[in-house]
Amino acid sequence: MVKAMLKEKQIVKGKYEKQISEMCTSVDARVLPSPMIKYNETGKESQVAPVGGKWTMNDKKFNLEPVIPNTYTGKQLDEVLSEINRNAENNLELLLVILPDHDPETYGKIKTICETELGIVSQCFKPVKIMTLERSKKKLYLENVGLKINLKAGGRNSVLLDAISKRIPILTDKGEPTIIFGADVTHPSSREGSTPSIAAVVASMDWPEVTYYKGVVSTQGPGEEIITGLYTQYVEDNKIKPFGMIRELLKSYYRLNNQQKPKRIIFYRDGVCETQFANVLLHEMKAIKLACATLELGYQPKVTFVVVLKRHKTRLFPVHHNLPGESLNVMPGTVVDTKICHPCQFDFYLCSHPGEKGTSRPMHYHVLQDENHFTADELQNLANSLCYTHARGGTTSVSLVPPVSYADLAAHRARYYMKETPKSESGLSSAPQIAMLPKIHEKVMDTMFYC
Repeated sequence: MVKAMLKEKQIVKGKYEKQISEMCTSVDARVLPSPMIKYNETGKESQVAPVGGKWTMNDKKFNLEPVIPNTYTGKQLDEVLSEINRNAENNLELLLVILPDHDPETYGKIKTICETELGIVSQCFKPVKIMTLERSKKKLYLENVGLKINLKAGGRNSVLLDAISKRIPILTDKGEPTIIFGADVTHPSSREGSTPSIAAVVASMDWPEVTYYKGVVSTQGPGEEIITGLYTQYVEDNKIKPFGMIRELLKSYYRLNNQQKPKRIIFYRDGVCETQFANVLLHEMKAIKLACATLELGYQPKVTFVVVLKRHKTRLFPVHHNLPGESLNVMPGTVVDTKICHPCQFDFYLCSHPGEKGTSRPMHYHVLQDENHFTADELQNLANSLCYTHARGGTTSVSLVPPVSYADLAAHRARYYMKETPKSESGLSSAPQIAMLPKIHEKVMDTMFYC
């Protein structure tokens, strides 16, 4: 056991208002063990034990694919991309794009054309940015680009040793296929007016490794928080047919896992405030159940529904600092599930990342429904272990479980599609109609193109 400190801003209103103490509250905490990370067997080191939420790529390997160099100048962007694709006989696996400067508009056009029209996975980077970085940061930037290139080219950077050994409770230990979902909704800014909100859902496709997540996106009414596209229906030939994001991802899982359907579902939901818990659980849990039932009569996998809160004012600090220069933040893996948590509900605070700058903010996990009957230790260790598998994390654990982070990335990527879609095609000129996103190309949809 370790001791942690809580610092929380509180507002007291009413007749009996009193002055709040400026002293922090002392709570019990514990540090979860770091998981073992597995790399390619061809490297000198194929396994590594992270220390303080970090490790290095020294003597480790993951697979890369070759890239054919081409240079184009003086042509329109869509013309250049189409020509590159034709020269590769429409079979280009990965396109590296060197951007002259930081130009979000050009970046958005490249991603929209590649991912919705041509079916090309792309990776952009900026040499100008590299030249301005310090030597140590330059190396880190290039390493991160390499990690994303490997991922988009179909490789796997690293996996949890316990995952491939099937030793993670509930997820892999019983040998029953499990799928992990992440869901998020991004809303338009005040400048974007009545632009639709965009919902994104990702799901793991590679049990038991759970490192590869397919993503789908859809639009819904501006400011609408409940994801309406999880399960829907449409009429075709006078017949009602099921459709929706959950159904699409479950069908992909079935196709990619030797016709196996997941026996369990773990659903991480982002962007929900506490006042919305009941409403979101009611509608989205129902949508999940309906989507499962349309795949096979009687098919009802057990679901664990977890909301992850990022925007809160709770901070944790260690009581003792023994080493000079030691970070004032708590150790990675620090979890608190007593005293400051809800007296009746299933929730906990987890700080899974090493805080190098500023004050670490723990994630607040609320388990709204748990049909899989996780123990607190099992669910806390699962969340902590998943934070060591983020494709962008490199050799550092992250603060947020990857499925939620990936859903956020996918939703923001879809914003570029919306910006590049002409108003006449998207329906933006008609106020009552919700603008539709262009369909992601079939050659791209099964990749982690959004990373």
